[in-house]
Formats: sequence, C-alpha cells, structure tokens
Amino acid sequence: MQKKVKILFLLMVLNTIVFAQQNKLVWYTSLTEASQVSIKTHKPIFAFFTGSDWCGWCIKLNNNVFSKDAFITWAQKNVVLLELDFPRRKQLPPDLAKQNNDLQQTFQVQGFPTVWLFNTEPDTKANTLKISALGSLGYPPGAEPGKEEIKFLSTANSILGLK
Repeated sequence: MQKKVKILFLLMVLNTIVFAQQNKLVWYTSLTEASQVSIKTHKPIFAFFTGSDWCGWCIKLNNNVFSKDAFITWAQKNVVLLELDFPRRKQLPPDLAKQNNDLQQTFQVQGFPTVWLFNTEPDTKANTLKISALGSLGYPPGAEPGKEEIKFLSTANSILGLK
C-alpha cells in the first residue's frame, strides 16, 4: 500500500512540474535573439515596454493579464515575447539600455506600459533588422475587473488578424 501511495505522490509531483513548465513564458531581452526565434517560428514579436520596478500600470498588466492562463496559452501559440525594460532602481547593461532606448525611439513610445507587435527581417545590405510594425496596445481600458486578459487578447488578436 505504501508503494502505491509513493508512486501516486511521485506522479502528482511530476505532473505539477510538467504543467508548470508548460505554463512558463519565455521573455527575451535581446531583440536579436527574439528576432531569430520570430523568423524561425514565423511568429511576430510582442514587445512589452515596461518600467518593471516603478510603473504601477506595468505591474498591473503583468498581474492581471500576463500571468493568466489564457494569456500564457495565447502567447506560447502566437508570439515571441520581448521585454524592453526602463527600470529606475537598477541599472541595465549599457548595450541593453541602448537597445531599449533605440526601440523606444523607433516606436515613439511615450508612456508605459506599451506593447508593440511587429515582424522583423534581416536587412543584409545595412547589416540590421528591418522592422514592420503591426500595431500597439496598452493596459485594456474599461475592462471589467478580472476580465482584463479577455479584452487585451481581443485587441491583440484584432491586430494580428486572429479570431
């Protein structure tokens, strides 16, 4: 009997670990890496401009949308996630800060949180990436509490032409 209980317990633990890994999101911080994955998988980049350690709406977007199962499933299926952080209490490496600032300028991001969906392709002549913007969104205004991810995903699907 004890053997069966131990085996059952082990199976439950393994199931929990597998489930947790399936629900884990991969957020890239390097545009180059995200672009490589995007091109390989034919998924657009989902760039999240955030002030992770000071922006209340960014934290709220993380808690009310990005941590929800519906978003996790949607993101794993449809996009490559890129976090572009603008923290105040920690200092980013200079190359990462430059990349984030350059992208903020490229997309003319004025406030946080802002999400831009876009595709990239290599520009071999200029040895850079060519960016094709698809659209942007932010915290879902007027969303019913507890339903923010539904409104957010509806807008994101609309930008991507998904149902």
